[in-house]
Amino acid sequence: MPNYFSSLVLLATSLAVPQAWGQTPLTPHTAEYKVFYGDIELGKGRFRLEAPTDTGIYNYYFDSALSLLVLSDVRHLRSEFTQDTTEPQKLLPIRYMHEREGTGPNFREQTAFAREQGNVYTRYKDEKGKFEYSDTLFDPLMVQLQFRMDISAGKQPLDYSMVKSNEIDDYEFKILGKEKLKLESGVYDTVKIEVVRDPKKKRQTFFWMAPDLSYLPVRLTHFEKGDKQLDIQLLNYHYADEPAAKPTSTASTNLTESEQTPVSGR
Repeated sequence: MPNYFSSLVLLATSLAVPQAWGQTPLTPHTAEYKVFYGDIELGKGRFRLEAPTDTGIYNYYFDSALSLLVLSDVRHLRSEFTQDTTEPQKLLPIRYMHEREGTGPNFREQTAFAREQGNVYTRYKDEKGKFEYSDTLFDPLMVQLQFRMDISAGKQPLDYSMVKSNEIDDYEFKILGKEKLKLESGVYDTVKIEVVRDPKKKRQTFFWMAPDLSYLPVRLTHFEKGDKQLDIQLLNYHYADEPAAKPTSTASTNLTESEQTPVSGR
């Protein structure tokens, strides 16, 4: 089973345009994707953002189930975060949980961002970690929403640090330009983005985001030594208070009633 999770995290991530239906990256929504290994479909993954609670806490979920022959990989992720009261464009993580089951070792990961204590506490595969708190640290799930908010606002540079697997990983992204993308779910006007890596690693990751859908990612491809390893494509999406399956002028979707129902969070 290829390691698709890091690619989904990136999917998850200076050309601001008006948003359709007045939506933003923080508008409650669901988005479902197909995951391919080469031409082989492995399964699906779905993101779901709920409306904030009365105390201003957001819950963001990701659930996936993939399989290849006798191999399987099932994951459930949840991120709790809030907006900075003095700078609403900045998101502050509170708690992150990740459960993985399937072929190979199962594991759980938990991270608590204790802002008042000035620390970040982690637990991954029964190993504990501790880092100094910083409002520039994110978890691997809600960082996608921060990225979408930043690119909508034209922020540069697009650099992010996230706590993952008891480590702090740094990512840098580069905007390559605009591109029209045709998928099974519709035709989208997109911005193409590349993950910046050392050329010696011979790995490339590109993803495409649709400005008309508040920069929702519509595709991600990952290459190893020039060969496409993973291809993740948007299958359907739905924003709250938006007519279901209502396309923008350049994007169309094929939502069924059952596909509009969010998966249960875990």
